[in-house]
This record gives sequence, C-alpha cells and structure tokens, in this order.
Amino acid sequence: MQDPQLNLTGEIVTVRPEHSIDTIQHLPNYVGISQMTAGARGISMNIVVIPPAAKAQPHYHQGFETAIYLLKGEVQTFYGENLSKSCTNQAGDFIFIPAGVPHQPVNLSPDTEAIALVARNDANEQESVRVYAAQATVLA
Repeated sequence: MQDPQLNLTGEIVTVRPEHSIDTIQHLPNYVGISQMTAGARGISMNIVVIPPAAKAQPHYHQGFETAIYLLKGEVQTFYGENLSKSCTNQAGDFIFIPAGVPHQPVNLSPDTEAIALVARNDANEQESVRVYAAQATVLA
C-alpha cells in the first residue's frame, strides 16, 4: 500500500485488497481506492459484501453522496426518516443515495451473498459514517 499522504506525484496506483476490514456498518468491506490506499483526495471505491440474510447497521454518510452498482444478489434497502421507505434492487442496478439519508441494506437471499461496488465522494469514507437510530413511532 501507498503512504497515506495524498498522491501528488501523478502516478497511477493499483490496489488489490487481500482481506476485508470491519466497518461501522458491520459489513465486510474490501477497500479499493481511498486516501489511505491511493492518496485519493475526493473519492473512495470499495467492494461491500452482505452475507446471506444479513443486514447493515442503520447508518448515513454525513455530507457525502454514495453511488452503488449491485454486482450480485438482491437487496432491499430501508431508508429515510425512521427507515420508513424501502426499495429493492438486483444485480445490474445502479443506486444513488444522497448525503445524509439514513439507510439499511438487507440481503434478501438466505444462502447467497450480495456484492456491491460502492463509491463515495469522500476519500476517507469511514470517517463520514454515522450510526442511525430510528425513533420508535408512538401511536396516539
């Protein structure tokens, strides 16, 4: 891996992640391009794996947008205030999550992992992740 300093040399950097890291979202993450691995200043790109029947910790990205390409699987994502909305995506879908939108992806398969290529306009993307605690709805 490259020195975590910004890549100011104009060199192309190749990253081959060999193992996943733990994340605030509680999903295996293979860090590809980031400030730490490539000296990126405004982007990160990683592979995220959602194990069979697993779900991420509800979270949002403070101040940063997220673009996702679902490579494998079918995922239902709960999002918005109290995670009250949802959408379902399958392999081949591009997904955009605006900055600050709470979300929680759930792998719908009981026996097959879901795999996504995830990019953010944040070179140190784990620094912007915030855990989201949905508020219980009180019925009058």
